[in-house]
Amino acid sequence: MEIICVGNELLIGKTLNTNATWLAKSVTSLGLMVKRITVVGDDVDEIARTLQEALARKPSVIITTGGLGPTFDDKTLEGIAKGLGRGLGVNVKALKMVRAKYEAYLKQRKIEKIELTAPRVKMATLPRGAEPLTNSVGTAPGVLVKTRGALIVALPGVPPEMEAIFTESLAEIIKNKAGASMFFEKSIYAEGIMESTLAPLIDQVMCGNSCVYIKSHVYTKSTGQFKGRKSHIELHFSTTADDAKIARNRLKEAIAQLSELVQEGGGKIAM
Repeated sequence: MEIICVGNELLIGKTLNTNATWLAKSVTSLGLMVKRITVVGDDVDEIARTLQEALARKPSVIITTGGLGPTFDDKTLEGIAKGLGRGLGVNVKALKMVRAKYEAYLKQRKIEKIELTAPRVKMATLPRGAEPLTNSVGTAPGVLVKTRGALIVALPGVPPEMEAIFTESLAEIIKNKAGASMFFEKSIYAEGIMESTLAPLIDQVMCGNSCVYIKSHVYTKSTGQFKGRKSHIELHFSTTADDAKIARNRLKEAIAQLSELVQEGGGKIAM
């Protein structure tokens, strides 16, 4: 699957792209593999072109974040419609969702009257054939579109809204697409050994354990959560399998092999 994050604020570095991190981790934990994460600006043509390029790679799911709100620069749905060659129209179900939100705001006295202005109706204007997804936290509905064997899901850019819609409407769909496949991971930590010395040891273990992926992450005195330590290297092991026992045995064997090699090389291992 692929993730497309929309927003000029991401490209200029004003906003940290925590949505991509959260989504990638959530999707991976459900058993699907994220193949690509792309960031584009608030431009209809760029969104459309990026979507078409993603569809050409034939992913099972494409998730977009950002650009579903009422302001002039919220252009994701227009870009999706253009990329799919579809028109835009007010979705009756989505409009009911938006109205219900403003009715709730009225009861909470956040607004003085319900008025479905053009910017508010914009949040219910979806690509033809799309389905709205309930946003329990905010106003703009999420959007689901099926096309060319792929599922396109547009989520808001506000993290709590994005996370709520994913958890309530999308997680089960992702898990069903993953089937029995499950993701497993475990980390150990090496000290007293350089990453360049670790590199061939990691290659050796991965060659003998083709289903296990091993990635090293270095933390030094000036960076990372292990501040103050001269050298601390996380060794992250991961695998995907349909059987939990098989996956755990894979990780256990690979960890044991690499731990032994690190210690033979003069390093120390901490779990």
